[in-house]
Amino acid sequence: MDFDAELIRELQVNGRASIQHLAVSIGQSRAAVSARLHAMIADGTVRVIAAVDPVFLGQHVLAHVSIRTLGASELVAQQLRGLSETVLVSAVGGAHDLVTEVRLGSMPALHDLLAHIRALPRVTEISTLIYTDVVKGFFVSEYHGDITIDAIDTTLIELLQRDGRASFRALGEAVRLSPSAVTTRVQRLIDAGVIKISAVEARGLAHRQLSMGVGLNLTGDDDAVVDALRTWRGVDFAARTLGRFDAVTTLVEPSAGALYSSLERIRSLPGVARTESWFHLAVLKEDYARTLRPAG
Repeated sequence: MDFDAELIRELQVNGRASIQHLAVSIGQSRAAVSARLHAMIADGTVRVIAAVDPVFLGQHVLAHVSIRTLGASELVAQQLRGLSETVLVSAVGGAHDLVTEVRLGSMPALHDLLAHIRALPRVTEISTLIYTDVVKGFFVSEYHGDITIDAIDTTLIELLQRDGRASFRALGEAVRLSPSAVTTRVQRLIDAGVIKISAVEARGLAHRQLSMGVGLNLTGDDDAVVDALRTWRGVDFAARTLGRFDAVTTLVEPSAGALYSSLERIRSLPGVARTESWFHLAVLKEDYARTLRPAG
């Protein structure tokens, strides 16, 4: 068993799971789990943070943009990292040089953003996929549309976006409430789908996990393919899309061989007509924190 991988998977399901729960789930001692989690957080291997549901923020349009550049891509990547609409920017190997995931409030806003990206120096071509249904993703929860939040909730969310495992005592001291009152508020936000607290693992050639994006062209009914992607371990993200692919997924594995096996498994699914893949060489931005306060 890969101790680190199992620990991270449990944290991706529930970023605030207790040390005792984590230890029982992966069959390790509490001391070993506590020490390893502390070490991984300290060296940047993993971050445990809260992400606010895009719909709650009014971000009804989610899209994936692939970009070709003239020459080196670093200058374009810097520009993309600075945009508030981007939650992910990655340097990739494949038909394109960079990919980014963007979240916006409307289709006109997406058109404006794409025009801005096309106009960036050294950008020669972009290709856009619209997510119509995110079927698996640790940072897309299910906002129910039946909750309002106050200033204390806003502060708690902002604190959890920085440290999703902050103790209820520390959170309570920040907002001047008892730990039990804070516990009730945080659980209410989670249950309503306003936030999800999960783990983000560092990925790329410089880290222990490798990542590959895969675009799928499907034949006929895509439900069986989507259901498989939703349940498979190693599939970090999956969505139905509009654009040059019918679905897109992200694979995360500890080795090139494991990535190849996962890709072959996808290719062998009935209903998959064609795949195109790109290797994430370096994830340059992965930031789901968003302010809930009005500008100014």
